Amino acid sequence: MTSTSQRRVLLAKPRGYCAGVDRAVETVERALESYGAPVYVRKQIVHNVHVVRTLEERGAIFVDETEEVPEGAIVVFSAHGVAPVVHEEARGRNLRTIDATCPLVTKVHKEAVRFAKDDYDILLIGHEGHEEVIGTTGEAPDHIHLVDGPDDVANVTVRDPEKVAWLSQTTLSVDETVATVEKLRERFPKLMDPPSDDICYATQNRQVAVKQMAARSDLVIVVGSTNSSNSVRLVEVAKEHGADDARLVDYPEQIQESWLEGVGTVGVTSGASVPDELVQGVLAWLAERGYGDVEEIESVQESMRFALPHELRKDLRIQPV
Repeated sequence: MTSTSQRRVLLAKPRGYCAGVDRAVETVERALESYGAPVYVRKQIVHNVHVVRTLEERGAIFVDETEEVPEGAIVVFSAHGVAPVVHEEARGRNLRTIDATCPLVTKVHKEAVRFAKDDYDILLIGHEGHEEVIGTTGEAPDHIHLVDGPDDVANVTVRDPEKVAWLSQTTLSVDETVATVEKLRERFPKLMDPPSDDICYATQNRQVAVKQMAARSDLVIVVGSTNSSNSVRLVEVAKEHGADDARLVDYPEQIQESWLEGVGTVGVTSGASVPDELVQGVLAWLAERGYGDVEEIESVQESMRFALPHELRKDLRIQPV
């Protein structure tokens, strides 16, 4: 077993909440404060078990489909975005909607609409069934083909190889997305790129930080939920870039003592939908077991902020001070 003097923690920075998640969670919190409970939320506002439970305790009610929301009630759309048909369903039920879609996801939606208007086949790189993919596909269902990684490229069929464009889910592995685009370009040399990179800045930054510490870590602990695409990607990136082991946990109680056998350096990070209190809990758990020496590994400074949804800002202006 590694001696106590050799044990340390490398703490990734940036980690945790990105601007889109911060905006989405605050949207639900402010809606509850302004309108009172209950406030309905379609799907998980962000993919994190702790965040959802905390908001439920404050009066948020999470539903899977718009039809579950009582007519005339307030409903918040999650950070992952929704298809146009969902907005139509909400109007049909006379719902008061607050759209907390991350602006970076909205950008991808607009790109899909533009490419479809120009009659391109759109190759959407992403994971089948992910809410963000479902929402983006809904913008141009007759034009979008899902490509689930490099191995799926051979299955792609398009109408005209000369008119093909690609987009991507915002929370993917940067390296895998690059590899997928390279394979697509081999098949479709005139493949059109999106106006700007679709992979979220926060997803990229967290992956860069993990790459920097992975080779120095015997074990990397990623705090995040199993349905969080960007958190799962961090585990994969850690293993691919030198960590002997990498694990995903929601809470420190899920860490197994056996993972620490022979481990000197533990890397710690968290997905973009994880509040920092959960990371602090993991650090405290590790400190109790001799891993109290913490070195922060900062890859880049983040300062991005997004304004709250306009529907909420409009109503907040008329609230009494």
